[in-house]
Amino acid sequence: MSSVRHLMYSRWLFHCSISPSVNTSVCWHGRQKRLFSTTKRSMNIMPAWVIDKYGGNDVLRFTKNASFPVITYPNEVIIRVNAAGLNPIDVGMRGGYGASSLSMKRDPLNLKQSGMEFPIILGRDVSGVIMECGLDVKYFTEWDEVWAAIPPWKQGSLAEFVVLSANEISRKPKLLSHREAAAIPYVAATSWSALVNTGGLSKDNCAKKRILILGGSGGVGTFAIQMLKAWGAHVTVTCSQNAERFVRDLGADHVVDYTSGPVEKPLSELEKFDLILDTVGGDTERWALTLLKPWSGAKYVTLVTPFLQNTDLLGIADGMMQTAATVATKALKHLVKGVHYRWGFFAPSGPALDEISEMVDAGQIRAVVEETFRFSQVPHAFEKMEKGHARGKTVVQISEEDS
Repeated sequence: MSSVRHLMYSRWLFHCSISPSVNTSVCWHGRQKRLFSTTKRSMNIMPAWVIDKYGGNDVLRFTKNASFPVITYPNEVIIRVNAAGLNPIDVGMRGGYGASSLSMKRDPLNLKQSGMEFPIILGRDVSGVIMECGLDVKYFTEWDEVWAAIPPWKQGSLAEFVVLSANEISRKPKLLSHREAAAIPYVAATSWSALVNTGGLSKDNCAKKRILILGGSGGVGTFAIQMLKAWGAHVTVTCSQNAERFVRDLGADHVVDYTSGPVEKPLSELEKFDLILDTVGGDTERWALTLLKPWSGAKYVTLVTPFLQNTDLLGIADGMMQTAATVATKALKHLVKGVHYRWGFFAPSGPALDEISEMVDAGQIRAVVEETFRFSQVPHAFEKMEKGHARGKTVVQISEEDS
């Protein structure tokens, strides 16, 4: 038993000995006698960055007394975090973006009072090592190196440990360090959901398709370029002039500079596209769909949707009704013109990450880390994220790499 494992086990036993509220039972798993708890409260504490209310960077608080994650369901695992990746959604969640929908997801029966979701741990990417497996976990074992994209309604990776379902994790690519691996899962899962689940693309049907990525130098864009090129697509991207060489190195075939003027004109002069992935939003919907091939099954997939904003402003019921009306209206408006309008959403998927891991180890996808911060520098990492114009991912090193 290693020192880390021994420490976890000893702290757990100590807590059980002083806490009569813990309901424990004994289970034999193979040859190992194992204690587990049926309570939902932590049996230990750990260091983490948390927020106790929504706001700016000043709400970020470091604590050594964050609740230690507990295996509640038999298909869960506890992961010791080596590195965490930040995404724009972390900045949004810090400010309360999506609070209504995420609170409903955390507490679907509305049993808890408002504000009971705090403290919240942010961080949507994780790369680390499994320290404990639930009784129904078969595909993974302790000490497996894994990576995952953490759903926004779960506690995040800016902590020493995190608990996730086994179907949300995947074995980390062998060619990547934990720091590099933490730059991929969330943008990979988002891109996969948008391009594969919503856009209908795959490695078998992507060859020679013309794809346009609006906003190609950010986290999702840089991953999508590599995945689409590995599948044989022709990829055009929009980005600033100083990012052109960067996206071309990732495989982009054609680059349009948005800083030199409106991009509608140069894009309209190109051959029409089979699919557009929009990571920018705003005014792009007004003209982007005219760039698609009509009556050929071409799709426009945007990742910038009003769903969370609607539920925040109008409440869950009215917000969902408004969202449904909006997407139905837009889809019908463009369908009569021969193109498909779709919204793309993040979806956690261990199986998708399995395929992406194979692509990474095959040299088809590389990690794009723009800057790495120490665990003590999390507020500085958020400040950097707020400035925008990313050239890849921002990563926080939580602990040292395993030898």
